[in-house]
Amino acid sequence: MSRRKPSASPSGHLRREIASLAARMMAEDGIDDYGFAKRKAAKSLGAGEGEALPTNDEVESELRAYLALYQEEEQPERLHALRQAALEVMELMSDFRPYLTGAVLDGTAGRYSGIDINLYADSAKDVEIMLLSNNISYDPEEKAQTRPDAPEARLRIDWNGIPVQLSVFPYVAERRQRRNPYTGRSPARAGIEAVAALLK
Repeated sequence: MSRRKPSASPSGHLRREIASLAARMMAEDGIDDYGFAKRKAAKSLGAGEGEALPTNDEVESELRAYLALYQEEEQPERLHALRQAALEVMELMSDFRPYLTGAVLDGTAGRYSGIDINLYADSAKDVEIMLLSNNISYDPEEKAQTRPDAPEARLRIDWNGIPVQLSVFPYVAERRQRRNPYTGRSPARAGIEAVAALLK
């Protein structure tokens, strides 16, 4: 009795479509939240709430492919400029053990990506005082997250036209990196020396 080769399931095809559209939205529309991009893409494709969404890794794979295909000339230059700006901010905030995270670190920054930097301090007020003493205005983000590993504060600044989000954590959190509950992995991060090395 011969076995028939299984064909790709309709749900698997839809999952790939959602991943592809979410990646395009992240690259072209400035969306930097994987979950939001996946939900918006699913809604645009008429997928029901019960449909299995792609993982962040699947969307990231599609995002890298999209950037390589449609932004291959501009993206490396933009990424270098963003990393250079990140290093400048990190050097200014060096007292707070800064780490670069997110799309600028992993190389998936799109046209409208900002910079994400984690800081560690006794208090978010210390960071605010540092910013004010350097004549840097900031916008505090409303506290909406109540997770134990959420930052004490998120502060948004403008660095020569580039949006930068500073997430301020207590000092003790530097050694206990949070893990993604789905993948079990800790998010990548890079200190000042590592970011400087990326620019060489």
